[in-house]
Amino acid sequence: MTFLSPSSPIAFLGPVGTYTELAALLACPEHPHLHSQRSHPLVAYPTISACLEAVAAGQQQWAVVPVENSVEGGVSMTLDALWQLEGLSIRQALILPIRHALIGRAPQLAQIEQVYSHPQALAQCQVWLRSYLPQATLIPTRSTTEELERVQTQPTAAVIASERAAALYNLPILACPINDHPDNCTRFWVIGRSQAGADLASPGGSHTSLAFSLPENVPGALLKPLQVFAEQGLNMSRIESRPTKKSAGTYVFFVDLENAPTQPYLSPTVIASIERIAETFKLLGSYPVHDLSKQGGILLPN
Repeated sequence: MTFLSPSSPIAFLGPVGTYTELAALLACPEHPHLHSQRSHPLVAYPTISACLEAVAAGQQQWAVVPVENSVEGGVSMTLDALWQLEGLSIRQALILPIRHALIGRAPQLAQIEQVYSHPQALAQCQVWLRSYLPQATLIPTRSTTEELERVQTQPTAAVIASERAAALYNLPILACPINDHPDNCTRFWVIGRSQAGADLASPGGSHTSLAFSLPENVPGALLKPLQVFAEQGLNMSRIESRPTKKSAGTYVFFVDLENAPTQPYLSPTVIASIERIAETFKLLGSYPVHDLSKQGGILLPN
């Protein structure tokens, strides 16, 4: 599963204890449970876009970012940053099971007045929150662990984060699991720099991700690239649109394709066909996918 070169720093969405940090730890070639020192220094950033900007600028070699949740869908900040930034390549994908916990020091749930967490986590627990904390104000944060220090001294506040985060910050778990769907999982991408002829070229694997915009919004415009995939026998495992931010009604389409078993990269024929159709085309990388949600649990690094 591993490929990252030793001692390369990895940017992740912090602070410590986020699901993204766990994904970054699991992407390291030497698991921290098995070695006294981590081979990869982890560098926390306040936002997803800051992680990717650091890699694009050459300040860090790798970034681990969430791209899609099985309940709430795509992570817009990741997709927007990949479209806007240059020189980035997906190196691998990891799918992690997500098990949310309500963390805080309130003696009773009825005393909780504010619940803090990342918007995705709040959305993934909305039914539970309406049922058990209807009195609480839900406050979005940049990550699941950003406000954990607050609950150390504010018993009316609680945070939705992982059980691992509660252990790291030495805080009580008030309820767990609280996610509305038991099979909740998140897909993360490991992103590196993409430079022609460099060691960080796309590694190849079971999936290829790409993005494109179309020259004009007319009937059948999207059908043309989809026909290319169909004619080449390529199955789309995901398609999602995001605004180009240039003008209303213009979109970028993000597509994940399943590569043929004997072809770990997207063929030059397909690439050339999409380039002829698209206004702007980005090949984001061909890479392996490691589904840890189907492996009977994962080790939780300290």
